[in-house]
Amino acid sequence: MTSTISLTVNGESRRTSAATIADLVRELGLAPEKVAVEHNGEISPRSGLGAVQLGEGDQLEIVHFVGGGSGEADDDSWEVAGHRFTSRLIVGTGKYKDFAQNAAAVEAAGSEIVTVAVRRVNISDPNQPVLMDHIDPKKIIYLPNTAGCFTAEDAIRTLRLAREAGGWELVKLEVLGEAKTLYPNMKETLRATEVLASEGFKPMVYCTDDPIAAKQLEEAGAVAVMPLGAPIGSGLGIQNQVTIRLIVEGASVPVLVDAGVGTASDAAVAMELGCDGVLMNTAIAEAKDPIRMARAMRLAVEAGRHAYLSGRMGRRRYADPSSPLAGLI
Repeated sequence: MTSTISLTVNGESRRTSAATIADLVRELGLAPEKVAVEHNGEISPRSGLGAVQLGEGDQLEIVHFVGGGSGEADDDSWEVAGHRFTSRLIVGTGKYKDFAQNAAAVEAAGSEIVTVAVRRVNISDPNQPVLMDHIDPKKIIYLPNTAGCFTAEDAIRTLRLAREAGGWELVKLEVLGEAKTLYPNMKETLRATEVLASEGFKPMVYCTDDPIAAKQLEEAGAVAVMPLGAPIGSGLGIQNQVTIRLIVEGASVPVLVDAGVGTASDAAVAMELGCDGVLMNTAIAEAKDPIRMARAMRLAVEAGRHAYLSGRMGRRRYADPSSPLAGLI
């Protein structure tokens, strides 16, 4: 017959047949390597928990790390292709005065991802400033994109080079139809998505605000779909809220508005529609004060997300008074 002893664990009395602290920790459903233990007022080294014998009347405190100040219910992070992020704002790296200003904007925006274009090295001036000197790819995720590509072949070739240069598999794919509107060529985009997915890439794909096209991209291997809000660099805001919402409702991968955002209210609208995030470049880079605008965009994305999660009031055709009309003097 197995003998038991009485202990006090985290202030509560408990009987156990465990012989060592490690045995007790496992009995509690915990992993010894993930806790810290105080045994009769002394810290027991984690590496030796299996050697510390328990005795009648022992007192133990067992602790582990939890999120400071908030519970799991407050975790509103999002995930794409196995990568988890807290910020829902992705920032571009073009059009800024210099790399230093770009880096300051990224910090003000709180972004964890930046898009980067793949361009030829300037071999005539190998000592020129480079983005990595200002935005550390070990701290901020670089998302190589295919900006400026007009065929599937060019986009695929560009991303193959990007993977060779930095090992990136999470990439942003865009294949443009023509230079005036910079609208995506969906036939070429779909073809490129299929090839890239078959080669192990995880493409986040710029697309038209078309629910059918978005679903086709998802089925072809897109890990996120990124419908335009308006033409790239236009600042016109979300032009078709109905189709963006339909894309969100039909998608089983993240949806991020990409292109057309001009000011903070546009970013808030995108989030209120249920999008997982927003990507922008010109709206921040061409603002008179890019750093302040980056800060505004951060707050707008957060506010729009909170509004979406809160569930807005219904729209009514007529007025509905806040105070009852019955009982008026």
